[in-house]
Amino acid sequence: MATMQQVADRAGVSIATVSFVVNGNKRVSEDTRARVTAAMRELGYRNNVVARALASRRTHILALLFPVLEHRLGQTALQFFTSAASRASELGYHLVLWPAATTAEDVRDLISGGLADGVVVMEVTMHDPRIEQLAAMDVPFVAIGRTAEPSSMSYVDIDFERTVEDALDHLAGLGHRRIGLVVEDLDGTAMADYGPKVRSEAAFRASMDRRGLHGTVVASGASAEGGRRAARELLASDPDVTATIIMKDDSNFGLVSGLIAAGRRVPEDVSVIAIVSSDGAGAATEPVLTTLNAPGPELGRLAVESLTDRLEGRTTALTHTLIPCAIHLADSTAPAPA
Repeated sequence: MATMQQVADRAGVSIATVSFVVNGNKRVSEDTRARVTAAMRELGYRNNVVARALASRRTHILALLFPVLEHRLGQTALQFFTSAASRASELGYHLVLWPAATTAEDVRDLISGGLADGVVVMEVTMHDPRIEQLAAMDVPFVAIGRTAEPSSMSYVDIDFERTVEDALDHLAGLGHRRIGLVVEDLDGTAMADYGPKVRSEAAFRASMDRRGLHGTVVASGASAEGGRRAARELLASDPDVTATIIMKDDSNFGLVSGLIAAGRRVPEDVSVIAIVSSDGAGAATEPVLTTLNAPGPELGRLAVESLTDRLEGRTTALTHTLIPCAIHLADSTAPAPA
């Protein structure tokens, strides 16, 4: 097993510098930290996490709160998680998925046990008790998402308002005047005021009113069958609809197949665009969907960097970062039928 002296020799630094990186008890430059961690990986150095925690009074563990019981871990969420975990490792931290922390009491137990130095919160609702508990306990945290009043918290998030506008700009530019929005059916669940759904629906309604267009919102249940039901409901509510936006990747296929089963061609009769999605999700449907791709990797990285900057004393400023989805044109959108 490699020793700390061997790591120091490989990285070209003193053994004290290696100790500073390992124990986190003194700041070192990012370049030095990178050299030391690279040497540790190359030599297979394994630090005693318990001993390090006792020495520094820090665990170098970040807890990622994701309410798996209330919400699935989909492709976009996995992008957030894998990117955040990779960046945390580069910065000398471990990112641990904490799926059980869904209530204020769960969060209090997690933090009071001293298991994590800081917290990344995902799947944020507009009035999220986990955020309120973390703020009350003065725990360093960053949210991937926003509450209804986000000014007093650190967050990185998708700009849902801009994303909806970009989707509508694309469809309106193709001449569409009757447009639907398909969102996830969360009524009666703990995620009923899920931030992305609430913000996207509000942005859609406001923009359609401002543009003088006719909009219809329907909710989709789980999986492809939920998408098929949403297609039937959309056509029943507005038989003349010529375009729809969907924000639920696991229902994309069902929505398209439901439209086709009702005698509507995609995109000749009804254009479809998936938002907060990905190229991969769009390619799983025939025709390949035009998508607005979620910036999952970037947001995961930024969340961890913001949190570790606070933990390392590099800043006390709150992070307020919004990134819109990027449009990827494919085969599912076309000019509105005459």
